[in-house]
Amino acid sequence: MAKEEKTVTIIVEGTEHQWPKNEDITYAQVVTLEVPDYAEHPDITYSVKYKNGQGNKPEGTLSQAGSVKVKDGMIFSVSETGQS
Repeated sequence: MAKEEKTVTIIVEGTEHQWPKNEDITYAQVVTLEVPDYAEHPDITYSVKYKNGQGNKPEGTLSQAGSVKVKDGMIFSVSETGQS
């Protein structure tokens, strides 16, 4: 019998997404959830902010090279910065 993967619900720009419970999420993964064709437009940059995160870093900003441990109910906001 296969072990069921535990997931948490994260919210990206008001839309709920399931994510594996003990996995970090990267900047690119968050942006891709909101902008599915993100990989086709590498010249567009986004600001990724989060809140309701893990204990020692409950809120912050994800850099393009960054990742963060997800938590159930975590909220991400993604906004285009317009800079290339």
